[in-house]
Amino acid sequence: MDEMKRINLAADKVMAELGHAEIGVILGSGLGDFAGVLRNAARIPYSEIPSFPRSTVPGHAGMLVCGELHGRRVVMMQGRFHYYEGYSMKDVTLPVRVMQKMGVKTLIVTNACGGVNLDYEPGDLMVISDIFSMTGVNPLMGENLDEFGPRFPDMSCVFDRELRRLAHACAAEQGFSLREGVYCQFPGPCYETPAEIRMVRILGADAVGMSTVPEAIAARHGGMRVLGVSCITNMAAGILDQPLCHEEVTETAGRVKEKFKSLLDGVIAKLD
Repeated sequence: MDEMKRINLAADKVMAELGHAEIGVILGSGLGDFAGVLRNAARIPYSEIPSFPRSTVPGHAGMLVCGELHGRRVVMMQGRFHYYEGYSMKDVTLPVRVMQKMGVKTLIVTNACGGVNLDYEPGDLMVISDIFSMTGVNPLMGENLDEFGPRFPDMSCVFDRELRRLAHACAAEQGFSLREGVYCQFPGPCYETPAEIRMVRILGADAVGMSTVPEAIAARHGGMRVLGVSCITNMAAGILDQPLCHEEVTETAGRVKEKFKSLLDGVIAKLD
């Protein structure tokens, strides 16, 4: 199916059920229940949206929720799609394109990830300053979607500086501080090897994960302002003398969930 036709089919269904929005939030592991703060909320399961993939990761509810928060129309993804699930990058970024059709101008993307920076600790929250990917695949490959953006979009500042400053200010008001660093995406689903972690530390990564980069690229291509916030749920492979497991990720994400949700709420309340 033609990509624009696919996007329009999905967007038409979503807008018929949820209406328009101005802020979008992609909720990573452990944050799905943040959508419960939305007032007068409407919901649609991914399974009812034409051409939408299905979320297969435990803890990802697979639901789009739209409602009001601090006087703004906000749409939230309860669960995202990953390249390692077997989906194409077009599938992974389809929700971002739908949000753009809904009128979303600001996207907040969250994730759970591993710490590469040796100064980090599990439970830290990190504002993303920049990104790079080890997947070798870009979501903008193929015919350009001129309706959204140019063939060769600028990526010199993917994550909006003002939004990053706002996140730091909101955290300070709430009595804690944020890390700020570079996020590297690996394809997954296996965790990275110690050698890979040593490599990306040399390349400048502070954290590693299996998401976020394609959504951020598609968002910038479509002219969105983007804020990225990561929860450091574990130290990456080889840093500590212990194996990595998904249970540690979900346990740490759950431990800092309320702080993470409070930060997101504060940022949305103060958005221009």
